[in-house]
Amino acid sequence: MRSNDVSAVRDTSAGRSRRKASPQEDPAMKILVIIGHQHPGSFCHAIAETAIEQLRAGGHEVIYHDLYEEGFDPVLPQAEIAKDAPLDPAIQKHCDEVVAVDGYVVVHPNWWAQPPAILKGWLDRVFRQGVVYEFTPDGVNGFLKGKRAVVITTSNTPRDLEIKLFGDPLENFWKAVVFNFCGVEDFYRRNFESIILSTPEQRRDWLEETRQIIRQRFPAHR
Repeated sequence: MRSNDVSAVRDTSAGRSRRKASPQEDPAMKILVIIGHQHPGSFCHAIAETAIEQLRAGGHEVIYHDLYEEGFDPVLPQAEIAKDAPLDPAIQKHCDEVVAVDGYVVVHPNWWAQPPAILKGWLDRVFRQGVVYEFTPDGVNGFLKGKRAVVITTSNTPRDLEIKLFGDPLENFWKAVVFNFCGVEDFYRRNFESIILSTPEQRRDWLEETRQIIRQRFPAHR
């Protein structure tokens, strides 16, 4: 079920500022793009950079975090568990960004039906109670209502075999466990497979599909 991604191009240019939209336009959005893949030449990186290019082409502002490149520490310390715990400034910055943006694009390979540990640790430390949700007498109150999320994953197991043997754990994890729980109802996920058996032509088609997904989920405001 692991994914050995290939062929990517890096882009670390700064995001584009938003401007006020006219009544006939879709408004400019601020989008957080997160990638969890340790190889900078991976196909996951190609997906992330394609998404960023399309978002910027649509006039949206992008906040981009390559967790491995940044050396993000995924280990949640005991001192951070309390709702009102003081946070490391870097973690606080991530929390502020998650709340401030209008949408999310998450890209990662399938590691044993889960996100890579660094990305799961990012969730542990950043998707905190009091930041993205709270418990109330009436149940969970998600703070991310009205936002939208796109998750693009890669795997090596053929799709029909994956569904037959395991169902789709990542769909349930991201859609129900993470985003719906935090109030995000506008959710879309696409899995590309089998990466290890794919041809250059297939990967080009998948990148074009990525552009189309981003264009549809985050329409240009110009």
